Amino acid sequence: MKFATLKDGTRDGCLAVVSRDLKHALKADHIAPTLQAALDDWEYCSPQLEQLYNEVNAGQSSRLFELDVKQLMAPLPRAHQFADGSSFLIHAELIRKSRGQDLPDWWKKEPLMYQGCSDPLLGPCDDVVAISEEHGIDLEMEIAVITGDVPVGIERDKASQHIRLIVLMNDVSLRELIPAELGKGFGFFQSKPPSSLSPVAITPDELGEAWDGRRVHLACSAWVNGDLLGQPNAGKDMQFDFPRLIAHAAKTRPLSAGTIIGSGTVSNRDRSTGAGCLFERRAEEIIHSGEPKTPFLKFGDRVKIEMVDGEGRSIFGAIDQTIAQLPSLQKQ
Repeated sequence: MKFATLKDGTRDGCLAVVSRDLKHALKADHIAPTLQAALDDWEYCSPQLEQLYNEVNAGQSSRLFELDVKQLMAPLPRAHQFADGSSFLIHAELIRKSRGQDLPDWWKKEPLMYQGCSDPLLGPCDDVVAISEEHGIDLEMEIAVITGDVPVGIERDKASQHIRLIVLMNDVSLRELIPAELGKGFGFFQSKPPSSLSPVAITPDELGEAWDGRRVHLACSAWVNGDLLGQPNAGKDMQFDFPRLIAHAAKTRPLSAGTIIGSGTVSNRDRSTGAGCLFERRAEEIIHSGEPKTPFLKFGDRVKIEMVDGEGRSIFGAIDQTIAQLPSLQKQ
């Protein structure tokens, strides 16, 4: 199934079921008013939503309407929790190498994870609003899963059964604010503003053989101003798979239905696939020439993130956003 959230003037929007080709949709608020409500009562709602999904794909309902991605909020406009991992170790290796540092051995054994901004989450075409270009605005191309209720202390081998949905994510980072925050020893906060989600969230079965219960084995592409930044495969070089990340997050606390678990920046050891964020490209430039040449994002820049199947069809729809200055600062 594929789900979207329609803008309707409320904080949480209106749940809609979207056709497999992303062209049409049906409102599903008679089953569950929001995606969070559906996740809260998944066993009851999912069979009814699947029936509606079959109607959408058959194209026979009189209530069918064309999907306009600009009228979509994030599938989950606000989540109970967003925990972001760092699963692709080559990403961290490149950054540390550019600073003349090695990756500690423990990084290969235990996931890094921080609690990110879960409210609000931006829609796929919403502007990424920032205060200053001097903060070092960057995209991070990620895959994320949305869970059902996860009991505390769950084992890795049982964690995958709690994965309800999968989304693409632009985990926005303010790179120039990160060093000072981490230097205080208390982690990210101001350097991690709201992230963005793909137009639709999908059930894992929509990926077919590309989903093995642990990883998404497809390339994910990112563009900046129409230029391809990278096209790494999300199933390769993922040191910590999603069940492992879920088990890590739930080691000492239960996870509520609607919890988002991010993969971290998708990145491959085969550097011909490019980068999943600008910081990675800058790190490569420092390693090769001693200084970065690629700038961080500027106001007016456009970011696009998308994943297609083996036949070139968009799976989640595209995150397609513009970097914008906070309106109140534009007037000063």
